[in-house]
Amino acid sequence: MTKRASDVSASPPRRRRSSYTIAPLVLIAANVVLFALFFVWPAVIGLVYSFTNYTGVGAFQFIGLDNYHNLFGDSTFYDALSRTLLYAVLFVPLNFALSLLAANLVVSKHAKGASVARVIFFIPWLLSPIVVGVLWRWLFGENFGLVNYVIEKLGGSAVPWQSNADLSLIVVVMAASWAWTGFSMLLFIAAIKNVPVSYYEAASLDGAGPWRQFISITLPSIAPTSFIVILLNTINAMKEYPVFVALNNGGPGTSNNLLVQYIYETGFKRGQIGYASAASFVLMLILMAVAIIQLIVNRRVENR
Repeated sequence: MTKRASDVSASPPRRRRSSYTIAPLVLIAANVVLFALFFVWPAVIGLVYSFTNYTGVGAFQFIGLDNYHNLFGDSTFYDALSRTLLYAVLFVPLNFALSLLAANLVVSKHAKGASVARVIFFIPWLLSPIVVGVLWRWLFGENFGLVNYVIEKLGGSAVPWQSNADLSLIVVVMAASWAWTGFSMLLFIAAIKNVPVSYYEAASLDGAGPWRQFISITLPSIAPTSFIVILLNTINAMKEYPVFVALNNGGPGTSNNLLVQYIYETGFKRGQIGYASAASFVLMLILMAVAIIQLIVNRRVENR
């Protein structure tokens, strides 16, 4: 009788252990299925298409590396790639500086209305990229923009924000930086708040001012977060599309066509799905290379 009682008392914990084991597996399996269905499977299909002459309808033939060979000889592809890299070089540092500045202002003990400021800084990130592009197009339109209206009222001449390729790119960089500052700011706020206050107190006793504390304490302490912000912003910049379409549609002409817009127009407007798939995989390889390089640099900095 005693043995049976012990067996009965031991069964519930086993059931609990099995339920604790099964539940995580079910949740992980659901994520794996979704990842495979919406990422792995489309990626495999795209890779297969990149070796074919598929046009979106009908049958297709395998043509080997012809799409990649033609792609690397396409001057339009190189123009889009160079413009994309230029946009990333301009966008990433500007967004980094603005978000870090906003985070420091919000967490400052001398700041008033910090909660309201956080909401105001974060609202642009909640807007659709299309809405962001339309707003900034209304601000910087050549014939109807608010900025040119103010400039002309002050006695100046209208600035060709849309017809000048470089100015048009700068406007998009400012618009995207404005939209993404709130998200990066939240990451920096969390990182800055995790820096021990004792570091700043010791630095103050040694006579270090706010700028010296920021350079010697804040920046080194938030280095991992800075790496994440730079990585996310770089990937986002390389994949930018909706803000450009809504603001200047890649213009004037095709001078500001980025790589994603080039892929979209090649695949859906010209019906060259196989060729566009090849360009997509080149973009993926570029993003993977950027991520790997940044990971290597980050590890070397951490190991110093």
